[in-house]
Amino acid sequence: MESLWLEYAWTLLILIGLEGLLSADNALVLAVIAKHLPEEQKKRAINYGILLAFVFRFAALFAISFIANVWQIQAIGAAYLLYLGLKHVIKAKFGKDNKNIHKDDEKESAGKGFGATVGKIALADLAFAVDSILAAVALALGLPDSPLGDFGGMDGGQFIVVVLGGIAGLILIKFAATWFVQLLDKRPALETTAYAIVAWVGVKLAIITLAHEDIGILDPHFPHSTLWTLIFYGVLVGIALIGWFAPNNKSKQNKETL
Repeated sequence: MESLWLEYAWTLLILIGLEGLLSADNALVLAVIAKHLPEEQKKRAINYGILLAFVFRFAALFAISFIANVWQIQAIGAAYLLYLGLKHVIKAKFGKDNKNIHKDDEKESAGKGFGATVGKIALADLAFAVDSILAAVALALGLPDSPLGDFGGMDGGQFIVVVLGGIAGLILIKFAATWFVQLLDKRPALETTAYAIVAWVGVKLAIITLAHEDIGILDPHFPHSTLWTLIFYGVLVGIALIGWFAPNNKSKQNKETL
């Protein structure tokens, strides 16, 4: 039983770390959306927007718990996570740096009132939630069943992991995003690393899909096997280490321009 909860705790820590890295860019977008407001309204708009997003996100989590084990949903989720992760990795590797990446958000938001800005912040965070919820569900579905029974269509323990990961994402956007922005400034490769992990989580969800009883391409016990668990976390840790120790090309570029 202790090993079960250790696996759950380890998965939750990974999810919180991933949420933190992804929340840095999310927080920048929210700040840009609210940038045109007076200073006293700016923080309130972000706070209200995040509060609305929390309501939307919990509703989405509750809804997805009923369909998480449908193999078609799993397949779509796996394809989306792979597309999202690989798109960012390929863009980072072969694309050109875009210094005005958030200019469109700033122009579109300019001139909008407080209420409209709050609504846009909530919708933007809900859009961010799609990525994090799918990643959380993919990680959670690979966990063994807990003794907590079912909630909706998911195991209760797995659902709690997804919910806590979602709450952590909102908290990190609100309170810790500045630290993650500074970390990404020092180690810019970590942003690409986060999306590489998202793609690898997509592979995990694809494995779960292929092992679904209605598909049967893989043994249904394989996603929970020791072999796959070691492979998945071994590769995940490897990706994280490569990202952490990757050369700081951004610093080199800055020095060259000085």
